[in-house]
Amino acid sequence: MEGARKAKGFTYEELGEKVGFNAVYMASVFDGQQYVPPEKADEIASLLGLAGEDVKTLSQYPYKGNVDPVIYRLQEIVDVYGPSIKEVIHEKFGDGIMSAIDFSLEVKKEEDPAGDRVVIILNGKFLPYKVF
Repeated sequence: MEGARKAKGFTYEELGEKVGFNAVYMASVFDGQQYVPPEKADEIASLLGLAGEDVKTLSQYPYKGNVDPVIYRLQEIVDVYGPSIKEVIHEKFGDGIMSAIDFSLEVKKEEDPAGDRVVIILNGKFLPYKVF
């Protein structure tokens, strides 16, 4: 895509103006750090003479590396609440762990007038530590 942009002589600012993005956002699209709605991806593809896989990759949800906001927040939840969750597990089950092998995970959407909610269910078998 970068080669096509340069071959067509577009700066990020010029290309961004044509599709409604600012220059920095447009450059970030080319770095694979932004989701582009399919209709905007088609506009970019048309301007650059692209088709097929190049267009599809524009509309994939990006993984934003070690600072991906979703992953960061999940890590923050474990950092903040992990010790408390551990204590409650021990209080309810005894000394042991929750399996991540005999395990399932579910993500649900809960509609809420104040803003939709993300519901994450972690379902792991309790494995007591063996006394020997």
